[in-house]
Amino acid sequence: MIPALRHEFNSNFSPEKYRAFLAGMERACGSPVKFRLCETPCFFPKPLLDQMSQYGKELIAQLVTPSYHAASNDSIPAEFNVPREDAHPLFIQVDFGLIRDVRGGLQPRLVELQGFPSLYAYQPELARQYRRAYGLDDLPVYLGGLDESRYNKLLCEAIVGNHDPENVILMEIEPHQQKTYPDFVLTERLCGTKSVCITSIEKNGRHLYYRDKGRRIPIHRIYNRAIVDELVRKGTRLAFDFRDDLNVEWAGHPNWFFRMSKFSLPYLHHQCVPKTWFLDRLPEIPPDLENYILKPLFSFAGLGIVIGPTRDAIEKIPPGQRSRFVLQERMRFEPIIETPVGKTQAEVRIMFIWLRELLPVLTIVRMGRGAMMGVDHNRDLEWVGASAAFYLDES
Repeated sequence: MIPALRHEFNSNFSPEKYRAFLAGMERACGSPVKFRLCETPCFFPKPLLDQMSQYGKELIAQLVTPSYHAASNDSIPAEFNVPREDAHPLFIQVDFGLIRDVRGGLQPRLVELQGFPSLYAYQPELARQYRRAYGLDDLPVYLGGLDESRYNKLLCEAIVGNHDPENVILMEIEPHQQKTYPDFVLTERLCGTKSVCITSIEKNGRHLYYRDKGRRIPIHRIYNRAIVDELVRKGTRLAFDFRDDLNVEWAGHPNWFFRMSKFSLPYLHHQCVPKTWFLDRLPEIPPDLENYILKPLFSFAGLGIVIGPTRDAIEKIPPGQRSRFVLQERMRFEPIIETPVGKTQAEVRIMFIWLRELLPVLTIVRMGRGAMMGVDHNRDLEWVGASAAFYLDES
């Protein structure tokens, strides 16, 4: 994206530096990283990241209105409708790909968005290790006018609130088994929270507890990382019910996982949003289905997505289940990152935290050369995978 920086990086790259980068990440996380890390970070002009951040704010604004709130009530399964919902999500991610416009410029196009946390502790460490391995000390990564110190303070405030960190947990299903476990380790190190398996939580009346070294510790606030789709697939049994009026705060209220999701896409009206329909409201099946993507509403990490579905595949979905799918116009994202093995696409996630204001704070980049961008879909390739975005302010 910034030719001089890209040329310099590619010219000075060596497998030894990449191995040092991977080893640094593993040491910093205290555990193996189970998804592929790209050989390179990305270098973006800051105006492009600012444009994505502004688009993200404009999209989020459409999803915190009374009219959308009423419409999105149907997105929340009754058994996962948590009381005392916040007026807006605390953590929001907005993912963009880049297309080439008619004048040859690059324009962001929405992929999807989610009102759910991402790798807020892990991503700064990833950037830090890229810096150390490749000598990138002069390039910033934080957005929203933040630096490392202010970012760390904001993130811990969002997660911990006004509580003793001992009474705040990061809640996940078997956290040690998750690919995102390095983020949990780094979150605990930064904010003092404990990563707790959702099945080990105890309930007494309206109160929840976890055990640590034989002590029974009250839970006052939950940083929720448990995906409902995984809970359902695994048939996970819990000591509490999400519908209970519990005496806990949520660092990211669970209802926003449903409200701000693929369910939102048909309701968005913006120049960066591809046309999207709920499958049960589709006027007719398009004849050129190779130009569309079929997405289940609440899957995670690309599960169940079909690029270029057939008419037969759509018609086989039972009418009673079609409201749980969207059909989205397919965007042809431009390969923009020059690498020794050819040009690579980059999907950019703008990460927001919404405390006193809606603030873009950081990015995640996923690089790929296949039809899908997730790291699981590019694991057998080189110069693809999870990455970080450094920027240069050209203003």
